Amino acid sequence: MTAAGSYFKIGPARLFVHAAVLLIVILWLIPTLGIFVSALRDKDQIVVSGWWTSFVGSTQTVAVRLGTPDQQKQEGATYVISGNVLEGQTGRSVKAFGNRVQQPAAFKAGETADLGDGETLQINSDGSYRYMKNAAFSPDERPRRIYASVSAPPQFTTQNYNTVLTGEGIGQSFINSLTVTIPATIIPILIAAFAAYALSWMEFPGRALMIALVVGLIVVPLQMSLIPLLRLYNEIGNLLGQPSKTYPGIWLAHTAFGMPLAIFLLRAYIAGLPKEIIESARVDGASDFEIFTRIVLPLSFPALASFAIFQFLWVWNDLLVAMVFLGTDKDHLVLTGSLNALLGSRGGNWEILTASAFVTIVVPLLVFFGLQRYLVRGLLAGSVKGG
Repeated sequence: MTAAGSYFKIGPARLFVHAAVLLIVILWLIPTLGIFVSALRDKDQIVVSGWWTSFVGSTQTVAVRLGTPDQQKQEGATYVISGNVLEGQTGRSVKAFGNRVQQPAAFKAGETADLGDGETLQINSDGSYRYMKNAAFSPDERPRRIYASVSAPPQFTTQNYNTVLTGEGIGQSFINSLTVTIPATIIPILIAAFAAYALSWMEFPGRALMIALVVGLIVVPLQMSLIPLLRLYNEIGNLLGQPSKTYPGIWLAHTAFGMPLAIFLLRAYIAGLPKEIIESARVDGASDFEIFTRIVLPLSFPALASFAIFQFLWVWNDLLVAMVFLGTDKDHLVLTGSLNALLGSRGGNWEILTASAFVTIVVPLLVFFGLQRYLVRGLLAGSVKGG
């Protein structure tokens, strides 16, 4: 078979894979882009139109009052009240207007509308209007209410982020989440790396049993062990006279929950390192600690980065463990807890919710894109035997 024939044989498969990857990227990108764009719009725009229309402007119906009778001027036999319904609103234009809420766009801009009883109204696209009557307006008359269909150009603002970071407590929760997540990611990696090396290259009784125990702990549901672990933690805290809701407590909890997977992934990678490297270092007189710190640890960076992504994303997005071990007071509330509270107290303020959601996901996105080149190498750890 020629090279060209071989290429066309596998071409459809490659095309399918590329199309599937493109579809996944689009499905992920569209809601993320929607959150980002919505967070830059004001409340009025979000209510009247979807985020996909934000780049071409939006149209909304507004109710305005015309001028008062004391503003009327006589022009021959006609009395006129003039003004502008868009006063102070730059960039907007009137598309249509009406005098009934059921028909807010009954007349086009620039058209003279007959309102009955000798009254006419003309509203131009720039918002200027002439409210005319063939007799004087009575001083007791209330300013007439009319409805206008107003077109607004694309407008974006960072005020939502300012409100979220300064007025909604999200800024403090952001710091709390970083305080929880960074140590809860580093601590299990450090401990699991030592354990993975010992289970891979050190001979001691019960090693196979410990490996089986680690694999078994991976499938233990977090919810099943959460309450017993909390009770044990509280009893130890009471014994030592320490408060129960502290950052070290949640660090230890996340370390315990993430340790089995960390040991499993790191051991698979470290066990696949070339045996000759380890044996050569031992012949040269290197201790296990020196082999681990100078040889194994630098070579295991892809596996360490791979687990760091999983652990960071899990801890950052966690709500259950944070509420149980850290509480819900303002000084310790994590970002997911603050966002959950906003859903209850500010459920109608979509501009606040979207800005909060984007603040929540921006850090995991930076971590993922910063370490994603090591992800596949770490996940394939141990699939091919080294040396």
